[in-house]
Amino acid sequence: MKLQEFPRHPLTFGPSPVHHLERLSRHLGGAQVWAKREDVSSGLAFGGNKVRKLEYIVPDVLASGADTLVSIGGYQSNHTRQVAAVAAFLGLKCRLVQEHWVPWEDPTNTQVGNILLSRMMGADSRLDPAGFDIGIRDSWKNALAEVEAAGGRPYPIPAGASEHPLGGLGFANWAFEVAEQEKQLDVLFDTIVVCTVTGSTHAGMIAGFAALEDLTGVKRRVLGIDASATLEQTRDQVGRIARATAALIDLGRDLRDDEITVLEGWAGELYGIPVDSTMEAIRLGAQLEAMITDPVYEGKSLAGLIDLVSSGEIGRDSTVLYAHLGGQPAINAYHRLWA
Repeated sequence: MKLQEFPRHPLTFGPSPVHHLERLSRHLGGAQVWAKREDVSSGLAFGGNKVRKLEYIVPDVLASGADTLVSIGGYQSNHTRQVAAVAAFLGLKCRLVQEHWVPWEDPTNTQVGNILLSRMMGADSRLDPAGFDIGIRDSWKNALAEVEAAGGRPYPIPAGASEHPLGGLGFANWAFEVAEQEKQLDVLFDTIVVCTVTGSTHAGMIAGFAALEDLTGVKRRVLGIDASATLEQTRDQVGRIARATAALIDLGRDLRDDEITVLEGWAGELYGIPVDSTMEAIRLGAQLEAMITDPVYEGKSLAGLIDLVSSGEIGRDSTVLYAHLGGQPAINAYHRLWA
């Protein structure tokens, strides 16, 4: 399959670990729940899901001759922290646009967590008052132009690396990694649960598992839990990126509608603001498994998983894989939630 033909620059320790969440599974009283841990898969500044995407983008960066990675996110963006980490690892400069995506008014929001780590690694991280949007941003285009005007050679990486042509490949490959780990663990995951906002993590999984289904006949559900609170925009973007990634890896067919699922109900009214179900999920993950999730992404996807399993919407005979995408450094900016 064509996926193996794309160059990949190793940025992880290898396959991310998979483990059984035994206490959480017992507590929920339904399906057996496992986790695959992107949060501990790399030594680059606490890792996370974007590192896996960047493995497929870095060869293009190096071939381009760029000297500066330019990307964008919110004040507490996990993505921009991972771009800063990869820039430091490669010896490149990094220019970051940090927009006011989350109306979380805490004086530490621009001083701690992800943004602190990005600055520590040498990134030129500048604040912008613009609000949340998963689309292409003028502030990011302006940053690219500024780097160029100063004599630099910028390489553009959009928010979440999602709109990058190669942005879905990392998690298409993740699907094949899961299939290999299933053989080693003698387990089959019939349902995958993943957080989705800018879309390419979820979209890559969709394309990868579709390719696996065609090769092996094994069908898995990939359930995206919306955390964007801009549901229709996210659904459209996931579908578009999934189809583009499927074409890139030569799937050879169109994706079915049942392969693209983005579920609502756990995002709340605003991106980045936790709701009661978020806090309960964070509490359960921490107190039952010492698995730390954040209020922006993983707390919301874990809340979705908890409700789907405990209600029986994911059946008792299912074996579920929760994709833990990282994001814990942002917790520092939400400290008052546990004060």
